[in-house]
Amino acid sequence: MFARSALLTLAVGAMLAAPVAAGQAPEAADRPDRPISAHDRVYLSDQSSNTVSVVDPSRNVLLGVIRLGMPSSANLSPLYTGQLLVHGMGFSPDHRTLDVVSVGSNSVTFIDTATNAVKHVAYVGRAPHEAFFTPDGREVWVTVRGEDYVQVLDGRTYRETMRIPVPYGPGMTIFSPDGRYGYVCSSFTPETVVVERATHAIVGRVRQPSPFCPDIAATPDGTQVWETLKDTGRVLIFDAHPPFRQRAVLETGPITNHVNFARTARGQFAYVTIGGLNEVKVFSTGVVPELIATIPTGDLPHGVWPSGDGTRIYVGLENGDALTAIDTTTNQVVATIPSGQAPQGIAYVADAVPDGPGTQHLEPLGESGGAQHVALYAPGAQTPASTVAINNQGLVDLVQVAAAGLLPGHPYLLALSAATSAQRPTSLLRFTTNPSGAAVASTVLQLRVARGGEAPGVTRLVLLDAAPDAPAAAVQAERL
Repeated sequence: MFARSALLTLAVGAMLAAPVAAGQAPEAADRPDRPISAHDRVYLSDQSSNTVSVVDPSRNVLLGVIRLGMPSSANLSPLYTGQLLVHGMGFSPDHRTLDVVSVGSNSVTFIDTATNAVKHVAYVGRAPHEAFFTPDGREVWVTVRGEDYVQVLDGRTYRETMRIPVPYGPGMTIFSPDGRYGYVCSSFTPETVVVERATHAIVGRVRQPSPFCPDIAATPDGTQVWETLKDTGRVLIFDAHPPFRQRAVLETGPITNHVNFARTARGQFAYVTIGGLNEVKVFSTGVVPELIATIPTGDLPHGVWPSGDGTRIYVGLENGDALTAIDTTTNQVVATIPSGQAPQGIAYVADAVPDGPGTQHLEPLGESGGAQHVALYAPGAQTPASTVAINNQGLVDLVQVAAAGLLPGHPYLLALSAATSAQRPTSLLRFTTNPSGAAVASTVLQLRVARGGEAPGVTRLVLLDAAPDAPAAAVQAERL
């Protein structure tokens, strides 16, 4: 009797000590965790190379890319086939279908996760941004950012069934874990709307402190919704249930990109990518959110997604052409894996490949892996303020600057300067910063050639104040 009681006590103690099942986003908290395995995949949508990078998280290895389109130079003539500006990403509840949004070709590509084969391409309205399956898998909601509606596709045939009118410029939809609500933030109108899934009717409205929301996520416990405000460097938090009351507005930093959650034995935490600071900030999700950790990641962190068990957070580095893995126990980067160019969206799909190697229809990274990465420093600064990615597109380069630490709403010029002479700098790209003094801007030119090939040393990149009466001195510059 004593032995049986002792065994029972030990068993109960072990149950109490073991981690509680904690489902990861976008699923509900009562769903069981899925330990990382070779059947899982991490996908990145690579905007500049028009590819989807496919990573095995059990080994932190890039398996290859799914090519959806061609480099930029091939897209300057009429585009009859292939996709352009591969950007948003989602997946079906059964983890068998990946959906990939291409902004430039107005499309959603549906891919079989087991074979990497394209199953269907649906063409939608102008400049779609993100597409997500409803939790029951019956519908796919596509936010058509260039217009004023969510385009609803059938979850099996991928054909349009209806349109939901919303404020102009919807940025993204995410669903409550129970599937009752779709939360639609806006990229051009300072208002988020809540749509009832069953009726497709707007049942709530939440004021955004600023217009530009690129990303929105719901906590697995079903209590909160977090959305990023890229233009002002903030995160808005509101209740997931009526009356959808605003909880908090966090000041997070320039180019606040995406947000997602990890549930661990220590609790539920929000991970926010701050592109202008090259870091991820970790917050508690209690009544009063608190900053828990700040994690340096690399150049321009963008998309973020948890593993199926919450032990890892994966982050795409837009100007680093890479994927980083963060250990959620230590909040440290534990791996960096190369990817296609300028990864935007990201998705961790547990059990994406039920059997076999899952490498069919993949191509090597090839020229898409050829890039130069440049840091720009303010005078006297020890850490870089801005980054530049020079992505190899064959005969030309797609150049993207992620600028921060500048005056808000001010014009600047990315230029190429001779380091050893007073010769006038060569203008490359003009842009204006957002309200937080940051900007992401790009252009196409032959910059690798102008810089002296693969081993530059004669010239350097600089940021110049482009106001009419501004002095000629650089406000930020590359160090040679």
